[in-house]
Amino acid sequence: MSFTTVSNILEDNKRKTKLALEEVYSLPAMSRMVIEVSKLLDDPRTNNIVLEKLISKDQGIAAKVLAIANSPLYGLRRKVSTIDFAILVIGFAEMKSIVLALSVMDALQIKSGKHFDHLEFWRHSTIIAAASRRIMEDLGFNKGGEVLLAGLLHDMGIGVIFRFFKKEFELINEEVIVNKMSLKDAQIKHLGLTHQEIGSIICENWNLPENLCDAILYHENPSLSKKDKIVPSIVHLSDYLTQKFNIGSFGWDKDIKFDEDVLELLHFSSMSELDEFTINYKSLFQQELENIKII
Repeated sequence: MSFTTVSNILEDNKRKTKLALEEVYSLPAMSRMVIEVSKLLDDPRTNNIVLEKLISKDQGIAAKVLAIANSPLYGLRRKVSTIDFAILVIGFAEMKSIVLALSVMDALQIKSGKHFDHLEFWRHSTIIAAASRRIMEDLGFNKGGEVLLAGLLHDMGIGVIFRFFKKEFELINEEVIVNKMSLKDAQIKHLGLTHQEIGSIICENWNLPENLCDAILYHENPSLSKKDKIVPSIVHLSDYLTQKFNIGSFGWDKDIKFDEDVLELLHFSSMSELDEFTINYKSLFQQELENIKII
């Protein structure tokens, strides 16, 4: 098969995937939920009481909010057992980001299936979000809400592929497991797009924050970001550490190649300095995984 033929097939797959994605982000129930939550969170009249009522209306979201609030990586010294206390100790701005992210995940209505464990997906997303916030704080950056949002939603494209592209999802897994193809190459072969690109497309079409869409798109190669490189760099580092420390069993994040430009972006002089900085994170990651398992 010639290079031109292969290129045409890939372009055709990309076109078909983009057309299918138009149906995803136009589904009324999904887009309405995300839009309503976004509007409420952007309304200056929304206060702690309104936010507490919004969270408490959905027991699933409320439970996940408390799980994040009690994360060992989050570093709160007291157990958080109520939503109003969670808002108080986490802060209104960061809580808004958490609620928006959980609303997006809820709207996609992703369930478990062959080669996809929804609970493992949730655990991975939560660990990345909590770790990203902790790393941000330890490095002295002030981007709490942004890194939480990006951490929770960085892999939303994987969930979209599983739910709306079942056949391609299975083919991608077969390529990776049987043919030892890289995840990126397998996605491009069968979809014409990566999960990062798919997540970013959904993000943009639901009018979610531009910096979030950028972080989703570049969380595996943050040095290519056209906007704020810090948020995708922190998420990328957290993602890389889950692989390095062998945390969790979410298979779609097992071939991450560390973007070494992140060293300079996050003000590390060398890889050895980064290793020294992250050495104590392994136990926190393990505690976080156990914390999520018992919820």
